[in-house]
Amino acid sequence: MKKIVFIGAGSIIFVKNLIGDCMMTPSVRDSEFALLDIDREKLYLAEGMLKNLNHNVNQDRATVKAYENQREALAGADFVINAIQVGGYDPCVINDFEIPLKYGLKQTYADTLGIGGIMRGLRTIPVMQGIAADMEELCPNAWLLNYTNPMAIVTGAMLRCSSIKTIGLCHSVQSCTKDLMRVIGMDETGVEYKIAGINHQAWLLEVTKDGEDLYPEIKQRAARLTGRHEDMVRYEIMKRFGYYVTESSQHTAEYTPFFIKDKYPEKLEQYGIKTLMYKDWGRSQAAYWQQAKKELVDNLEVTHTRTKEFASYILDSLITGTPYRIHANVLNHGYITNLPENACVEVPCLVDGTGIYPCHIGALPPQCAALNRTNINVQELAIEAALTGKREHMYQAAFLDPHTASELDMDTIAAMCDELIAANEKWLPMFFEKNA
Repeated sequence: MKKIVFIGAGSIIFVKNLIGDCMMTPSVRDSEFALLDIDREKLYLAEGMLKNLNHNVNQDRATVKAYENQREALAGADFVINAIQVGGYDPCVINDFEIPLKYGLKQTYADTLGIGGIMRGLRTIPVMQGIAADMEELCPNAWLLNYTNPMAIVTGAMLRCSSIKTIGLCHSVQSCTKDLMRVIGMDETGVEYKIAGINHQAWLLEVTKDGEDLYPEIKQRAARLTGRHEDMVRYEIMKRFGYYVTESSQHTAEYTPFFIKDKYPEKLEQYGIKTLMYKDWGRSQAAYWQQAKKELVDNLEVTHTRTKEFASYILDSLITGTPYRIHANVLNHGYITNLPENACVEVPCLVDGTGIYPCHIGALPPQCAALNRTNINVQELAIEAALTGKREHMYQAAFLDPHTASELDMDTIAAMCDELIAANEKWLPMFFEKNA
């Protein structure tokens, strides 16, 4: 029996999807699923839901157990899935939006790049270091599958500071061509693709069907679009840079200096950009949770259909040896030749019973690599700040952030960082404990 640990199990829909997928995978359906979350109420509700799901779709083959102690949960684990959010919506997400807004900086999601992504990464890495330290002692051969954002910052830090086998996973690759083709009315059935870059800014390098390059038709149809649609930022990036990116228009708008402009407020309307998205979404979480509880926890007949999330397929391949192709976030060891060595990149990987093997891509189109590097600069310095405890690297990450730097001067950015550090003192031990 394999032991699969899910950290952050209070994320009820996500734990249902990933563990539900495992329960429908023959090679792992009889595993122990160990659940861990600091929110005890949600932890035990998730346990109850998964027990019902185990009965309904898995004939009670699995063992589902909630743990309140991290070390007990991790002891003897074969796989660890991480989906934590450190600091929660209130106060951390609220502060990530409201403090920058005082200085004139608008954001959409604030979870991957920008000052919000930097802060989320700095809060998360110390907790992840604790998880990795326990894994090194209690399950040193286990794989760590990280789903937590900011993906490149968190995964990159773990791969630098830990011996644990770690990859970062995101579902934006699986939905990329579907997102692209939906707007222009093309059928994605049978479409093949090649994607590489960095998380949330990987590039659709090739898109073909029956050996035919679809990009010319895609771009012709895109050029004929009139009026607003749901994906205008990504289509604009494709028009200007030649390639479509994996993550949504709302995310992409805050990874670049072009769209959220105080000097040009009409751009928000023009491109359909909604600032404060994640903050506003968070306000609805109480109602969202109650609805999820009704549909998943209180529903004794809860069922599941296997999703396209990579986790269950990776576990199956590592256990059975059946080859499988995924996209994952790994350190760049020459896989993308015109991105920095040891940057956290998102590339195709082959999985089998002996491990996970990133594929060599070569050089990205120069303009795509150039845009990636503007994001990598921020990611690398945020990781340095977290691992060294040097605050100046946090400021430098913010100075180099494309959107932040396009809106604010360095004095303003530094003052904003000071206020954010003070508001997050509880979660930033690397900045305070060494100076105590």
